[in-house]
Amino acid sequence: METVCNKLENCQVEIVATYEGDQWKNAQKKALNKLAKQVKIDGFREGHAPARMVKARIGTARILEDAVDVILKDCYDDIFTKNEIAPVGQPQANVEEMTEEVLKLKFSATVAPEVELGQYKGLDVVKEVAEVTEDEINDELKNYQQQFAELLIKEEGTVENGDSVVIDYEGFKDDVPFDGGKAENYTLEIGSGSFIPGFEEQIIGMSIDEEKDLNLTFPENYAAEDLAGQEVVFKVKLHEIKTKVLPEIDDELAKDINRDGIETLDDLKVYITEQIKNRKQNEMDQKFYSDLRDALLEATPIDVPDVMIDTQLDSMMNEVEQSLSQQGMTLEMYAQFTGKTKDDLKEDMKEEAEKRVKYNLIVDEVVKAENIEVSDEDVEKYFEDISAYYGNSVDEMKKIFANNMDAVKADIAATKASELIENSIGDNAE
Repeated sequence: METVCNKLENCQVEIVATYEGDQWKNAQKKALNKLAKQVKIDGFREGHAPARMVKARIGTARILEDAVDVILKDCYDDIFTKNEIAPVGQPQANVEEMTEEVLKLKFSATVAPEVELGQYKGLDVVKEVAEVTEDEINDELKNYQQQFAELLIKEEGTVENGDSVVIDYEGFKDDVPFDGGKAENYTLEIGSGSFIPGFEEQIIGMSIDEEKDLNLTFPENYAAEDLAGQEVVFKVKLHEIKTKVLPEIDDELAKDINRDGIETLDDLKVYITEQIKNRKQNEMDQKFYSDLRDALLEATPIDVPDVMIDTQLDSMMNEVEQSLSQQGMTLEMYAQFTGKTKDDLKEDMKEEAEKRVKYNLIVDEVVKAENIEVSDEDVEKYFEDISAYYGNSVDEMKKIFANNMDAVKADIAATKASELIENSIGDNAE
């Protein structure tokens, strides 16, 4: 086999492979022998007719066509390996010339773009450190107050903001009741914003057993089109008023929360501080990694072929489906709830998919530039980490990945490169 490789624009490669001599003749013999088993000629047992008679019956063209399949099966991988070409999509093969003496095949393939590394160390990105303010702690304490508040029946007086009421109501449009606008003995917290604007506000000041007509207008963007922007009347009867009594913010409230290690208000404050700090730090870390990736992509611009983005999108869609499956949902069910089709979801994720492809290409190039190597200790730690995550033994995980060790090592190397990029930002931390 002789090959000529030409690199074209837009990440395209063409390889012309020529087969002749014994290699091509042997492929024709294999094709003829296989076809002979399928041909029945009078006077001969099936599969035992002379080759010349089988050839005459089948025809040279059919034998040559099947011989191409033999060549592709036996030599396909060698074509790309010999030319150090790693296709990122399914290559296409076309016959350029085919006779009994010679076969020429042209392979067209898309490859990853060449990456010219820009700056990847000390990028101008700030990694913030989360801090918790007294106001944030106090706001969380007030939330706990609300959670453990008691509702006491108000025997006298009128409805105030923050009270809970029990009401009957029915909505009318043009004096005709509309669907979904009626309920009895409904409990509503005034000020919660549960109902359309004006409903809760007009309940304020009502007394027990009082009846009242509420003149309201549905929002223009209301989900039910027949009610959006329409003037309606709600007839309301008030049965009961409950006022909220907040507990003191003290040790007793801390105990009511019923969490291990929290016995005093000081314990609760420590717990709240850690919760807020962790939440804020996670948000800051996510922003940092997003900013870092964007800075990296800006420093090393790359045009990537659509096939690489499509492959990444397929992988991300698989992640979505697995996540939904863990929640007992399917993609079809999710589409019904959100009104988005699979194509809609892909379009939403396309920009992120493109960024992931570019980032991975840059990281792979950093691995080469920094001569990053993967030691046996690195591999061992990798399996220790994933075995702890999945709850399997290290040996079990090694068996699972036994045929993918090159991918494992590439993953480890990419992680080390990412850490190198991240750690070089240390001087920019705030």
